[in-house]
Amino acid sequence: MNTKQKEHIIENTIIFVKKTLVNAEGGHDWWHILRVYNTALLIAKSEDVDVFVVALGALLHDIADSKFHNGNETIGPEKASTFLITAGVSKEIIAHVANIIQHISFKGGNEKQTFKSKELDVIQDADRLDAIGAIGIARAFNYGGFKNREIYNPTIQPNLNLTKEAYKKSTAPTINHFYEKLLRLKDKMNTTTGKKLAEKRHVFMQAFLDQFYTEWNASS
Repeated sequence: MNTKQKEHIIENTIIFVKKTLVNAEGGHDWWHILRVYNTALLIAKSEDVDVFVVALGALLHDIADSKFHNGNETIGPEKASTFLITAGVSKEIIAHVANIIQHISFKGGNEKQTFKSKELDVIQDADRLDAIGAIGIARAFNYGGFKNREIYNPTIQPNLNLTKEAYKKSTAPTINHFYEKLLRLKDKMNTTTGKKLAEKRHVFMQAFLDQFYTEWNASS
């Protein structure tokens, strides 16, 4: 497949994703996909990866997020695969992209990842970077509001040992999510670039939490 063919497939994938996610929740909409896509391409510049696979995987990684489909983790890979077949992508690349979608998510942070590839490492870092820092904070509270969750409840402590199923079913306040996931992502980055970018965003989240508690407790 030549460069022009790949570019055409990527253009059609963008059209497909935009159309599919037109009414998506604000933290998992087209703009989230675009940020992850751009960040993944940035990270890929410093990694020995198949950029075509990275592009497709980033664009399709949330095409049917399980949290919006009753926890079903097969819909995303299946939907992406069906589209890529019609787009004329090879079976090998389709299988790779499907595996990336299947294994990209955090899932409570205690699940052993059974599939690895350098392309997954890049996209996973890009996706996790969009979950931290200023945008990560905005996304966390947007999703919390979408699920009608409390902002904070000091009587409900974070649980750092959630199973995958418990994590998916959690209704805990949004502040708990910082401890159960967001603050843990810095140490779960795969690539050198991902680790570097995560450091600054992690510091920003810590500063936000310090200010949050100061205001919550009416401290000076």
